[in-house]
Amino acid sequence: MSAGVPFVHEIRVRYQECDMQRVVFNAHYLAYCDETAAAWMQARFGWNGADDEFDWMLVRAEIDWHGSATYGDVLAVTAAVERWGNTSFTVGYRGCIGDRDVFTAAITYVSVRPGSTEKTRVPDAVRAVMGNA
Repeated sequence: MSAGVPFVHEIRVRYQECDMQRVVFNAHYLAYCDETAAAWMQARFGWNGADDEFDWMLVRAEIDWHGSATYGDVLAVTAAVERWGNTSFTVGYRGCIGDRDVFTAAITYVSVRPGSTEKTRVPDAVRAVMGNA
């Protein structure tokens, strides 16, 4: 995983997230990362998705699968900042069931002025609570 202050979010796999092969359909793993990021931001500095002073947009995603999850599994998704840029940052994600790796992902986000797509510097307060990579 990475430097920074790690955050762990548990997600129970729902029936409708599984495909005909009885494993989680691939697109849901990025949704799990999204859910983890929202929970992390809320826990660290109270982000609620509306009227906040900080917002971000995904600009790049890489994902590798090491196994699969299925209905009823509890997936522990760990997130930590791997890299800080001026207006962007990359978060490393690791999804596990127990001690079994299921996926890893690296997602780069860009900080934007809330209510717009205008890039802006990542606030120092956000860097402080998310950890310095």
